[in-house]
Amino acid sequence: MSETELADSIAAAILAVPGVAALHPGMFGEVGTYLPGRRVTGVRIADDTVDVHVTVHEGVDVRRTAAAVRDAVSLVAPGPTVDVTVEDIAPAVRP
Repeated sequence: MSETELADSIAAAILAVPGVAALHPGMFGEVGTYLPGRRVTGVRIADDTVDVHVTVHEGVDVRRTAAAVRDAVSLVAPGPTVDVTVEDIAPAVRP
């Protein structure tokens, strides 16, 4: 899998986790995977680590959501350690 496919697959897996509102670029916009002509915000891939920064919805169990994000990323990118940082909380989704 190419780096582009991997970054896109990881981002999609994260956004599919219930409770995740968005990927987050980090406090100073430093978290991202740089690809030709674009950037995947909130996902930084290294040889032995995948660093993920997210915004979650208000009212979700933050630890459970972070664990679900870690599990989802591990299915796409088995092997590296997955570090999840919850950077912000978005308003709850109303039906």
